[in-house]
Amino acid sequence: MFYAGQMGMLDKLSGWLGLKKKEVNVLCLGLDNSGKTTIINQLKPSNTQTQDIVPTIGFNIEKFKSSSLSFTVFDMSGQSRYRNLWEHYYKESHAIIFVIDSGDKLRMVVAKEELDTLLNHQDMCSRRMPVLLFANKSDLREAMSSVKVSQLL
Repeated sequence: MFYAGQMGMLDKLSGWLGLKKKEVNVLCLGLDNSGKTTIINQLKPSNTQTQDIVPTIGFNIEKFKSSSLSFTVFDMSGQSRYRNLWEHYYKESHAIIFVIDSGDKLRMVVAKEELDTLLNHQDMCSRRMPVLLFANKSDLREAMSSVKVSQLL
């Protein structure tokens, strides 16, 4: 059972992503340690949220429902050795959440390269798909502003 805040967040997410379908597949991508699993965990009903988040190896699948949509979210590992797996999920996806660690200035170039590779992939270029860029960890003292993150991307 969802609480009002969680249902509202899922409905906002579907609005941000411009999703009109009843059932959607969403890829959650980004470099390792960007906070993908934590973001997905916050969308889950509070009684099913995980207290201890561990790095994703390979991928995890989570299912959620909002008042209007069923989400299947593929939480893909961002470790370099697993990033080549991302492209195998592009065709079946309806939206992408690309998570950026706003505090990781050193790897912003790598995040940009991965985002460019994603956006220029043949399975992505041939159709319109909403992509949400999520500048995560903005609450950290050393975090870059969302404007700076967007400039670097």
